[in-house]
Amino acid sequence: MAKRNTYFQDEVIERKIDIKQLARVVRYAFPYKQYFIMVAFLMVLASLLAMVTPLLLKQIINVAVPSENFRMLTFLILGMAALALTEIGINFAHQRIMGRVGHDIIANVRRDVFYKLQELPFDYFDSMPNGKIVVRVTEYVNDLANFFTNSLLMLLSYAAKLLIVTFFMLGLSPQLTGVVYIIVLPMVTIIFFLRYSLRKLFSGHRAKVSNRTAFLIETIMGEKIVKSYNRKESSEQIYEEVHDASVKQYLKIVHRGELNTPVVETFWNIGTVALYGTALFLILNGSSTMDAGIAVAFTSYMTQFSGPLTQLAQIIQQLAQVSSNLERVFDTIDYPVSIHNEENCRNLEHVQGKVDFNDVTFSYDDGVNILEHFDLHVKPGETIALVGPTGAGKTTVINMLTRFYDVKEGSVTIDDVNVKEASLTSLRREVGVLMQEPFIFKGTILENIRYGKVDATDEECIAAAKTIFADEFICKLTDGYNHVLEERGLGLSAGERQLLSFARIILKNPSVVILDEATSSIDTETEALIQQALNVILKDKTAFMVAHRLSTIRSADRILYITNKGIAEQGSHEELMELKGLYYALNQKA
Repeated sequence: MAKRNTYFQDEVIERKIDIKQLARVVRYAFPYKQYFIMVAFLMVLASLLAMVTPLLLKQIINVAVPSENFRMLTFLILGMAALALTEIGINFAHQRIMGRVGHDIIANVRRDVFYKLQELPFDYFDSMPNGKIVVRVTEYVNDLANFFTNSLLMLLSYAAKLLIVTFFMLGLSPQLTGVVYIIVLPMVTIIFFLRYSLRKLFSGHRAKVSNRTAFLIETIMGEKIVKSYNRKESSEQIYEEVHDASVKQYLKIVHRGELNTPVVETFWNIGTVALYGTALFLILNGSSTMDAGIAVAFTSYMTQFSGPLTQLAQIIQQLAQVSSNLERVFDTIDYPVSIHNEENCRNLEHVQGKVDFNDVTFSYDDGVNILEHFDLHVKPGETIALVGPTGAGKTTVINMLTRFYDVKEGSVTIDDVNVKEASLTSLRREVGVLMQEPFIFKGTILENIRYGKVDATDEECIAAAKTIFADEFICKLTDGYNHVLEERGLGLSAGERQLLSFARIILKNPSVVILDEATSSIDTETEALIQQALNVILKDKTAFMVAHRLSTIRSADRILYITNKGIAEQGSHEELMELKGLYYALNQKA
């Protein structure tokens, strides 16, 4: 198998997030451009309205109060109140719009990740614990939601507001505006350096969170084993280790992030002192461009300047976290799909069941071949049984037939059509696989059987169940075929779950049937009934059977003993017993 990343190993993303990747994020927002334009207009309008308030304040100080014009003072105060209410209404409107748009965008990102997971080859799932895959679709994408809902537009809005405020500040006093920017530029430089260091810390924290989630899911899925082997204390110790690693990394982020506010406040306090000092100097020297009203109005603008600047610093810090999430989300979306429909692929139709493995060599890991120069030629309607030691390559043979994995060298053909040239849909429609460990979905008995053929009628589903003798236990359930099963078929025995899987494959009615240890979970009495059913099901169909129960394969047309990267012996049960070789020795041990 591919080298597997485990819950105690940090994920390493080879390709870091860059401007092109961030541009891809923006493309998710492009279908909603009309909403962004609308919200941008509202936010610019709100910013412009906010600029009017200091001008009204200046009029109050310089004109209304000195002249004791109470009528003018009343109108100016009412105007300020009206502007404030209008700004509140505009902010409410744009937040409501962006809330909906942001979550729609995130739904699209999550959909793309999920759809990609449906296409990815099995080596992707072999190389990573389930928990690390789940966290990419859930937690990482959830953290992006706030960025799309608020931060993306706020980033642009605050930048625009800074430009607008700067324009009005320049209109009041170019000298004071220069003082502000002399303070702001070094502050922004430091903030960007902090953001760069935070991104690395966030990336490390994401890896630790992924490890913790992987361990949690693994432990939950194996809860019965944990309890039966008294591994509770050991599991708790491991959890403490992976959790503490996550917490320590997060505390590093907190401590580094806490530098952001002191930096902003320090520079801003210095700027405020410098601003008042400059204004006082200009007033004392009789400057015609500076008076008390201008100083108060400029201070108000400076407050409106500091708010967006502080928010921008926080968004830049959040962007560090978003970047680390995007690295992993896009790592999944960009993972190469090695098994896909080739250009000009063919649909398999009217399959007779002729199967050929031609000089096939296969390995899960480079340099470690499981099969070498493997040749097998199967006639239509022939039943082939595969036996041999664990890890010899029995399941590998059927994995190549279904294109769960592709051959490294040689070819696999069905009816002389290379499986790589056949469409995946038609290939997996014509080749049915019954796994050793059946998977039952949450839903009714009928829905689980119908998984084999989505357009099947209830009658067809029931007929399939009766064929495989599953009808007897189904009718004993509370609601019969409408009984709702829990996740993974909780409440059913292993044998009952396998019977439902048999019913699925019967309903699907493929041309080539693969049984991978399909009867290992079934009791001897039920197995005898299934053997009778299989004689009917497999009639005129090509079949491959992998089994450790030798009683289930004795009637096979050919039995292959797989070992040492190939076929060591082959023949019927009787022929191999007369040979008194590896298969004979296997029977003697049984």
